[in-house]
Amino acid sequence: MTRLLQSLLTGAAAPAFAVIRREDEPTLDVLIGDVVDVRLLADIPIGDREVVALVPFRQVRERGFVAHDDDAPIRCLVVRDRETVDVARAIAVLPQHPAVVADLDVDVSDDAYATIVRRVIADEIGRGEGANFVIRRAFTGTTDAAPARAVLGWLRALLEHESGAYWTFAVCTPGLAAAGATPERHVSSVDGVVSMNPISGTFRHDPAGGAADDDAFLAFLDDVKEREELVMVVDEELKMMSAVCPGGGLIRGPFLKRMSRLTHTEYLLEGRSDLDPREVLRRTMFAPTVTGSPMGNACTVIARHEANPRGYYAGVLARFTPRPGGVDLDAPILIRTAYLDDEGSVTVPVGATLVRHSDPASEVAETRAKAAGILTAIGAIPRVAAPERTLGAERLRVLLEARNDHLAAFWRAPQAANPRRGVDALVVDAGDDFTTMLAHQLRHLGLDVRVAGWDEVPLDPAEQLVVFGPGPGDPRDTADRRMARIRELIAARLHAGRPLLAVCLSHQVLAQLAGLPIEPLPVPRQGVQLTVDVFDEPAAIGFYNTFAARARNRAMTPRLDLEVASDAATDVVHALRGPGVASVQAHLESVTSPDGLATLERLLDGLLPDRTGAAAAVGGRHVAG
Repeated sequence: MTRLLQSLLTGAAAPAFAVIRREDEPTLDVLIGDVVDVRLLADIPIGDREVVALVPFRQVRERGFVAHDDDAPIRCLVVRDRETVDVARAIAVLPQHPAVVADLDVDVSDDAYATIVRRVIADEIGRGEGANFVIRRAFTGTTDAAPARAVLGWLRALLEHESGAYWTFAVCTPGLAAAGATPERHVSSVDGVVSMNPISGTFRHDPAGGAADDDAFLAFLDDVKEREELVMVVDEELKMMSAVCPGGGLIRGPFLKRMSRLTHTEYLLEGRSDLDPREVLRRTMFAPTVTGSPMGNACTVIARHEANPRGYYAGVLARFTPRPGGVDLDAPILIRTAYLDDEGSVTVPVGATLVRHSDPASEVAETRAKAAGILTAIGAIPRVAAPERTLGAERLRVLLEARNDHLAAFWRAPQAANPRRGVDALVVDAGDDFTTMLAHQLRHLGLDVRVAGWDEVPLDPAEQLVVFGPGPGDPRDTADRRMARIRELIAARLHAGRPLLAVCLSHQVLAQLAGLPIEPLPVPRQGVQLTVDVFDEPAAIGFYNTFAARARNRAMTPRLDLEVASDAATDVVHALRGPGVASVQAHLESVTSPDGLATLERLLDGLLPDRTGAAAAVGGRHVAG
C-alpha cells in the first residue's frame, strides 16, 4: 500500500508530512498531519495522536544556556493519517532522480575554520573553559525543485546508498523541509526505559580500500584522541542520565557504526525513568556530540565562535507515540541533514569535536567527510563507493572491548545502593553537571543527597557534609562572580569547622585558601586518566583540568594545615586532607576513573569516620583573605 506516499508526489500542493525509516527496519512510516508551532517543550501537544516535532537548537535556552536566537519554533506535525510501506516499494515510488543542488559553497572557508580550531584550543580548552567543543560550519546551495519533491528524491538516494543511519527521513512543512540520514539517537524513552547513544570518533574511509584502509582503521581504533573524544561524551551523557534516571545509567559497548563515507564509535546508555517524555527531552538538551562539555559553557563557547544561529542543526527530530498508559519518545539528533526553504536555499550544517589533541587540518577534513554523504544524496558532489573491509568481526570485537579495560566498572554494572549512612549531604553545583554523577555515587554510598547551584546555597547550609563540585574556568579570576561565591562558601564552611569535600575547581579554590599557588598546566588534562598516589594509595582516576595547585608531596599547606598528596616529579597536587576536610583534583565520578568510587569512599570515611552519621570532630579554621 503506497496511497499516502504517492499522494505526496501527485498532488498540486503536498500536505505537511514526515517519512521515517528507523535503523535496519524493512519498512518506513508515512505520516501526514497538521502543523502546530509551540515555544516550549512542555507545550508539545502529546496525547492520543502521534506527534513528530522539529526542535531547534535555540531551545537550550530552556535550560538557561546561551544560544543565538533565530526565533525558530518547535514545529510539531500532529499526525492524522499514516501508512507503513516496505522500503523496496517506497524506493520504487520515490523520485528516481533527486533534485540537484547547484552553486555549492561553504559559509566558513577551510582556512577560517582551521583558525577557529586553533583559537578554541588556545582560548577555551587552554583556559579551562571545558574539555571539548563542537563548532559548526555549513555547506550551502540552491535548487529549483519544489520542496516536497526535492526532499523525497533526496530520501530515495539516502535509502539506496547510505548505511548505518539511526533514522533516514524526509520532512516537509510550510517554509521548512529537510531530508537526512542521522547516525545518532540522542534520547529515547520507551515504556520507562531511557536510552542514549553517544557517538564520537570518526574514521574517514579511503575510497581505494584494501589493506591500507584496514591498517589505518586499526590505527584509528588505537588513537588516543579518538578514544578520549568518545569517553568524554559518554561522561557528558552519563551526567544527563543521572539527572533523568534515579538509578543512573548503565553503559554498553563500544560498538561500530559504519556509514558510506565514515565509521564512528558509539556506546549505548540505559536507565529507567518515570518522567514525562518532554521533561526527559528538556533535561537532556542537547547532545554533547554536537555541543561539547561541560554543556553550559559549551553553549557559551559556541555563541562566541559561531557567527549565526544554528536553526535546527544539533536539535532533535522527536517522535512521540501514544501507548497504553503513556507516550513513548524517540529523538535522533538533527545532523547529516539538508534543509530547504521555500526560496530554494539549501543548507547542510556539519561540525567537528575539538579537543586538546585536535589537528586543524584534520578537523577541516572531518567536516567535509561528514557532509559528503548528504551532499552526495542531494547531487552536489559525485558518489564514491564505500570500500570493502577485510578485518574479521571477532578481531574488531576484541579491540573494542579492550577499550573498557580502563573504564570504571561502576557505570558498566547494575548500581545497587549500599546501606544508608544516616548522613545528609549537599552537593554544590559549580557550573558542571558532573555534580549529577557525583550525587548519584554519593547516594550509592548511602548518603542522602540534594544538589543546589552555587548561587542558591546559603553560607551556613544545614547538611552534615557539603561537597563542593567541579566547574569550568580559571579559579584565579577574582572578577568572576561564580569563583568569588565558591571561595566565600568554602571559607565559611571552613570557619564553621564542619565537614567538606571539594572536587576539581573547588579543590583548586580550597588550595588557594590554604596558601598554595595555582598555575596553568603545560598541557591541559581534559579527559585524561592517570594513576596517581592519593595518600599512599595508588588510584587510576580521570582528570579534566587546565589549572593545578603545586606543593611538595606530604607537605603541610601554609594555611589551614592540610596534608598534600602530589606528584613527586612535578609537585602537581592531586589531593588535600585534614580533620573534616578533603579535596581531590580528579573526577572520581567519571567513567575514566576505575578507582574513583573506592577513592571517594575512602575520603568519605576520613570525613565521617565512624559511619554512624557523626561527623569528624573539627574546629573552626581561620581563613585568610
